[in-house]
Order: sequence, then structure tokens, then C-alpha cells
Amino acid sequence: MRKESEDEGEDEDEDDETDVVGAGDMPVRIYTKTGDEGDTSLYDGSRAPKDGPRIECVGAFDELNSYLGLARQFVKDDRVKAVLLSVQQRLFALEAELATPPGSKAPHIPIIGEKDVARLERLIDAYIAKIDDVAAFIVPGSSPGAAHLHVARTICRRAERRMVALGRKEPLRPHLLQYVNRLSDLLYALARFCEEQKTYVDYDASEAGNT
Repeated sequence: MRKESEDEGEDEDEDDETDVVGAGDMPVRIYTKTGDEGDTSLYDGSRAPKDGPRIECVGAFDELNSYLGLARQFVKDDRVKAVLLSVQQRLFALEAELATPPGSKAPHIPIIGEKDVARLERLIDAYIAKIDDVAAFIVPGSSPGAAHLHVARTICRRAERRMVALGRKEPLRPHLLQYVNRLSDLLYALARFCEEQKTYVDYDASEAGNT
């Protein structure tokens, strides 16, 4: 009986493995092993070091895009959710351009342009108009959605710094920098809009905890 049980277990393991790789078809694997030496493929097929400024920049925007997806799960307002989703879509275009070296003959990329920058500016103006005391500093995080949007804003600022660093070494189109600069402002406006209460910064409040 023991032997029979072991044989059945082996059969189950084999079936599990078949399910993972796909039965009857060539297995689809996401690992290529081409990055084992510390470089990675760019959009045009060329290679770049993973710790180089271009990949650092692309990685920062990948992180931002992923975090915006997380933020959407905590935002209650459907229109804000729609705005965040549309931004995520455009970030893929931005990342594709950043992952393409200057002068490369890469496939067509739907580039970020003046219309994208103008759209963010309209959204900023619309949401800032809904906020009271916009010039006042508040403590972030009176709601889960607002808290996540504030984190997204800081990630966007870091990604912007990575882009500026890349731009000092290689040419970048001005619309990319303009778009990212407006995006951080938009995320701030959305975060303020999603705050459920306003806790203003009190520079003397630290004394309250020292009793």
C-alpha cells in the first residue's frame, strides 16, 4: 500500500508540472536568462546595464505605474479612478520612449505630447478648484485613498529626478519632463481632493508628545 501511495503522489506531481508549462503546446516562460550578467534589453533590442541611468529611470516609472494601480483600489471616487487608469495607460507610452535609445529604429511608439500635458493641466485646475486652503500644508493620510495618492506623488517626484539625471547624459524631449512635472502636481491635487479631513501642519505639535 505504501508503494502504491508513493506512485500516486509521483503521478500527481507530474500532472501538476504539466499544468504549469502547458499541455500539448510549447511552454511559455517569462525567464530568458539573458539578464543574468546584469544587463537588460531595451525597446529596440539593444542592451543596457540594469544599474545605468536609463534603466533606473524606466524602473522608477514602472514602480509609479504599479503603485497607481494599488492606489486605485483604495480611492472611492469613480472619476478619480478613471483619471488614474488613463494616466497608467499613458505611462506605458512614456516608459517605452525612455526605454528607446536616441536615434534608434524602434517600432512606432505613441509618444507623450503637448495634448497630454494640456490634459493634465486641465485636470489639475479642475481638482484644485474643489479644494479649500490649497496653499496650506496638511498632514497627509486622512483616508486610505489620499494616503496612497500621496505616496504615489512622492514616487513620481523620484521618477522625475531619475529622468532629469538621464537628461543630463542623453537628450530627452521636453514634453516628457513637462508631463511628469504636471503629473506630480495632479497626484497632489487628487490626494488633497480625497482627504476626508484636513489636519493642518502645526510646527509646535511635536511638543504634545513630550509630556
